[in-house]
Amino acid sequence: MSTVAFVTFERFPELTPDDQLAAAALQAAGIAVDALQWDADTDWGRYATVILRSIWDYHHRLDEFRAWLDALDAAGARVLNPTEVLRWNMDKLYLQDLQAAGFAVTPSVWLPRGAKARLADILAQKDWAQAVVKPTVSAGADDTFMVLASDVEARQADFADLLARKGVVVQQFMAELQAEGEWSLMFFNKRYSHAVLKQPGEGDFRVQRHYGGREEAAQPPQALIDQAQEIVDDVDAELLYARVDGVAQADTFVLMELELIEPALFFGATEGAAERFAQAVARQLVEHKNT
Repeated sequence: MSTVAFVTFERFPELTPDDQLAAAALQAAGIAVDALQWDADTDWGRYATVILRSIWDYHHRLDEFRAWLDALDAAGARVLNPTEVLRWNMDKLYLQDLQAAGFAVTPSVWLPRGAKARLADILAQKDWAQAVVKPTVSAGADDTFMVLASDVEARQADFADLLARKGVVVQQFMAELQAEGEWSLMFFNKRYSHAVLKQPGEGDFRVQRHYGGREEAAQPPQALIDQAQEIVDDVDAELLYARVDGVAQADTFVLMELELIEPALFFGATEGAAERFAQAVARQLVEHKNT
């Protein structure tokens, strides 16, 4: 029996409830799963595959995380998604690459750490009534806030403090997020599996559950699936999983995030999702064995 590692962190040593569904589906398919914290002293090279799942503190420990990726490579571990993909995807600057490739991406202004800038000038130059400010390396909406053009001066100190510590992206607020919701489309081995529609909490703009957000299974229009598929296919690497987040503007999918490191994959939202993921892992193991 093959054994794979599901990588987590200290808050979920036994995996998140959602990932437990995937682990159970793998066990049923004859693939054993070990749940391991990413900073554990482990011989990662002994696993058939190392699968990153809920490593939700990595953005607070970037130097350690990068060193861990280097150690995985040195150990000859097979990692999914691959370490070169993880390094590319951990910084939201990857969105520039996808925009250059022709995909519709949330309009953004990128600022390096230490830059001197005024939020009021950015919103005025872009003619944005609302904007979202976030670090270029973050997860779970940490250090993320929304600003209105009418009260932008009141947030300048917060903006300057964030810039002093991190690279920052200022993005136009997508009104569709509150009006219709944010789509998350899941792909396994680059094939569409299922989707959820996420809604922010009342009076908020963030869709994460710990901010009051919620999600429900939903079937996006085929045009959105096709556009998300093109984004996934543009990544020149094998991807065990991808979550494509964005909003619909008429028939156009506007990309907000391409999650390739540690996204929740909402296995419990749709019947058969965990089993499709298990099948994708099994296919990866067979193909790797035959190479």
